[in-house]
Amino acid sequence: MIRAARPGDAAQVAACASSAYARYIPLIGRKPAPMLADVPAQIAAGQVSVWDGDGGVLGYTVAFAHEGAWFLESIAVAPEAAGRGIGRALMQHFEDSGRAQGFSRATLYTNAKMVENLAIYPHLGYEETARRIEGGFDRVWFAKAL
Repeated sequence: MIRAARPGDAAQVAACASSAYARYIPLIGRKPAPMLADVPAQIAAGQVSVWDGDGGVLGYTVAFAHEGAWFLESIAVAPEAAGRGIGRALMQHFEDSGRAQGFSRATLYTNAKMVENLAIYPHLGYEETARRIEGGFDRVWFAKAL
């Protein structure tokens, strides 16, 4: 069910991002970065993988090489599909893709206000490596050996 996104998926990926990240707007005080992304450009660059379910795109990742590591820029699961293992499968796909491309390290960040992520990523074997403000966002960086 996980596949490379196609140009026709852009609207569904953007809708997934909007529905998944909307709850963070009051916490952050603005739209989270994934809600502002140029999804068609990310798809054209081959950076987007989607979980394609019965109802269309139910989750996605945006990943690419960054500073010598396999970088997860964004991951989201539609709220109506939460709790079905889609997020875990997308994370596994992200890591497997990085290994397949020869990367020995995966990196990602989350917003410091997304406190549940601060617990999830260490549970998945990621270690916090930095905290910094980037583009007005308070980001917490994580890394994991692949």
